[in-house]
Amino acid sequence: MRLSPSCTLFLCALAACGVAASSASLLAQGLLLVDQKGEYSLAIVDPASGKVLASVAENGVTGHEVAASPDGRLAFVPIYGNSGVGAPGTDGANIVVVDLAARKLVGNIAFTHGVRPHCAVFGPDGLLYVTTEIDQTITVIDPKTLAIVGAIPTGQPQSHMLAIAHNGLRGYTANVGPGTVSVLDLKARKTLAVIPVSGNVQRIAISTNDKWVFTSDETRPRLAVISTASNKVESWVGLSGLGYGGAVTPNGRWFLIAIPDANKVDVIDLTTMKLAKSISVAASPQEVLVSPDGKKAYVSCAKANQVDEIDLGAWKVSRSIATGKGTDGLGWAKGE
Repeated sequence: MRLSPSCTLFLCALAACGVAASSASLLAQGLLLVDQKGEYSLAIVDPASGKVLASVAENGVTGHEVAASPDGRLAFVPIYGNSGVGAPGTDGANIVVVDLAARKLVGNIAFTHGVRPHCAVFGPDGLLYVTTEIDQTITVIDPKTLAIVGAIPTGQPQSHMLAIAHNGLRGYTANVGPGTVSVLDLKARKTLAVIPVSGNVQRIAISTNDKWVFTSDETRPRLAVISTASNKVESWVGLSGLGYGGAVTPNGRWFLIAIPDANKVDVIDLTTMKLAKSISVAASPQEVLVSPDGKKAYVSCAKANQVDEIDLGAWKVSRSIATGKGTDGLGWAKGE
């Protein structure tokens, strides 16, 4: 039976409404964001079904990390360039903005020169803080206007990753080549201290009570535990290999850290500061993200082009999600 033009238009309208409703429903649940470093795009993943809903081209060389706005509507992806930290290559000079519901680019933050923007973190004040390695700074951005509103010196080269205290007063950067951590006053926008850690460090995280900062020694298989009260390395935790990206569970009990060469995630008991267990994952784990409810952890496995989901009750991989070539940085966009 042939449909009349009016009937066809009505059915099309219903279909469009269905797509919009489906998109809104997924936004309500929250979204997993995965930077597809090898494809120069951002994957938007439904964590319930484990399906990639869309891959949004970043229109840059490549982004490594991603941060979602506090309202869960936008994603900010710094475009780093085509090299590793401290290595020769292009110097990224912009940050792209993705509308997660529309699944498209809707904005761009341009620097006046190459700065290799890398790690983006939202502070409790609603501002976006981004490591800008070449300038040895943290750039401060107003996400509402997409304007650069300030900069905080780190006092060190290769300030690659950033962690912000939950009270918004302090920031901490992992300075890779120097093997140090810079302590920043986010309100006064100045460097308070530079903490020597090792010959080389990677990644950084902070405990839920803001008492401890964690960074990996890249010369030995151990994790530095820095006291935020003394700004000194207070202890070391032995790991099963050289550590990389890590995350603390919402209850503050566990710290999960990727061990790329061993294809494992080590689990540190923060009550004892000891290695409690190791979980096997796919090839070359890079970053760990824990879901807001604390039930799941997501691990980007770069060489396997997937994210492994860990059940934090059973302490084992419960599912693998194909997420594209060079799967790397992870972010979570909260539901509405």
